[in-house]
Amino acid sequence: MSKYRLLFEKLDTACYISHLDLMRTFQRLFLRGGMFIKHSKGFHPHPVMSIVLPLPVGQSSCCELLDFEIESDIDTKALPEILNAGCPEGLRVLEAYEMQHPVRDLAFVAADMELLYDNGVKEGTIDALKELFERSEVVIQKRTKRKTLADVNLIPLIHEIAFTEGEGSVLAKVVVCAQNPGLNPALIATAIEKELPELKPDFITVHRTGVLDAEGQPFR
Repeated sequence: MSKYRLLFEKLDTACYISHLDLMRTFQRLFLRGGMFIKHSKGFHPHPVMSIVLPLPVGQSSCCELLDFEIESDIDTKALPEILNAGCPEGLRVLEAYEMQHPVRDLAFVAADMELLYDNGVKEGTIDALKELFERSEVVIQKRTKRKTLADVNLIPLIHEIAFTEGEGSVLAKVVVCAQNPGLNPALIATAIEKELPELKPDFITVHRTGVLDAEGQPFR
């Protein structure tokens, strides 16, 4: 039995589908397509299916990955069309293929951020943001898996960051660590609010553009 991986996008209103609801959605999509996901053994069997790096609610992505095992042979070229027939708006499968690399090889996440300012971008904002993230240490409090707060230095977790000014906004291209530990790009805005409160954005958007291996190549 082969292990497979889906590449899919999550855009627009689909950004607000929670992780658990997204898993249920895919389970139903496979069933509607006449395919049966392998289940675990025991008293409470569950589908052998996982999203490689769950996306925070409210963020969009064009590079989400879902791993699964299936009971029968499948045509990976035809699978996206079969699943997309039942997908809700904003959710679309782009590709299906046999798994190439284990999840432990996933190293970085690339994302585009937009920091929106209702009253426009203040003069000197870009320079101030560049200076902030050139520091050796920018510490914020981050909630752990145990729901407690811990101090975290963001700088070692940011692989690349670049700022440009947009129309009433600052655009940021970032590459951050994916795991062990990983960094939610939205925490970059948290750091700005803490260190430069006068430059706190009124709203932010995050769009995941790539998942990368340690060499910076697309992770598939």
